[in-house]
Amino acid sequence: MAIRFSHVLALGLTAGIGIWMATGTTVVMGQGNGENSTPPPAERVKAQASLPFAVKVETLEATTRTPFLEMRGRTQADTRVEVHSETSGVVRTRPATEGMFVRKGDLLCSLDRGAREARVLQANAALAQANIDYEAASKLNNRGFSAANRVVALKATRDAAKAQLQEAELELDRTEIRAPIDGIIETPLTEVGAMLGVGKVCATIMAPDPMLAIGAVSESNIQAVKVGQTAVVNLVTGQSVEGKVSYIASSADPDTRTFRVEVELPNSDFELKDGVTTSTQLQLAEEKAHFVSPGILTLADNGDIGLRGVDADNKVIFYPVELIGGDTQGVWLKGLPEKVTVITVGQDFVKEGRTVHPVFETAEVSQ
Repeated sequence: MAIRFSHVLALGLTAGIGIWMATGTTVVMGQGNGENSTPPPAERVKAQASLPFAVKVETLEATTRTPFLEMRGRTQADTRVEVHSETSGVVRTRPATEGMFVRKGDLLCSLDRGAREARVLQANAALAQANIDYEAASKLNNRGFSAANRVVALKATRDAAKAQLQEAELELDRTEIRAPIDGIIETPLTEVGAMLGVGKVCATIMAPDPMLAIGAVSESNIQAVKVGQTAVVNLVTGQSVEGKVSYIASSADPDTRTFRVEVELPNSDFELKDGVTTSTQLQLAEEKAHFVSPGILTLADNGDIGLRGVDADNKVIFYPVELIGGDTQGVWLKGLPEKVTVITVGQDFVKEGRTVHPVFETAEVSQ
């Protein structure tokens, strides 16, 4: 019977395995009996637990930032005056038109004078007669031909005639309604031929310079706003203007619990329009803060938001923080020491007081 090659190969492999098993290291349930053999799993876990947990850390230093408080609102002219008629009459002329810029004293509306001119002439005549009577009585009194009480009575008559003339002239002047301020004519505006009564509006004048940016600030932030504070006002029209806080309300709106704040804006070229939506950035006092990635924030057991860091003894410490701002790049925090080492990787796997092995960002965590 011929011996096949496969039989020889099988015998060779069997002999090799037997020799290897006779001279190798025996491992029972993951435990070797050699000098350099792997220790049992329980011993490996115990040894691993005795080593400090490795965490990645970074040293942060506070930087100076200029915070801004955002206030939304609208523009509003500093002065808007409705010019009312002080007498009644039909509007004879109206030189003012909507959109026209007028100076103080310019004629806005002219009313029909009616009998007012005649009353002025009548008052002038009465005053002239009173002056003649008074002067004649004074001369006679000086010569002893007239009683002193007659002179006093004629003087009173003259003074009354003066008052009546002034009243008649004032009533005549009221037929010409003039601009009390410089500004731009707006509606409402009366029409020629309309009957204008006492107290009715002839024209409305809006003074565009300065312009105001009106907004509201919550009661929790109002203490940070001061008169004279710098503000940058951005309008939905794309314009951006720098101004100063000119007014802060002393009482809050009872419905919204917010305070009215006005920012005065220069507008000598009249480019800023009234009633435009604004976003105002109020520049607050400079402060020290830390700018970090929001990914390293964590929560304490009581729900406080903060960071975990390591102290000089490599023990974990929790720092509660206050978020004071941020953008797409990170967040600004208050409440940290000016220079602090914080855990950036592994903060959710360690507790306060535990000793860790800090590895700085430039190194790799081996664990």
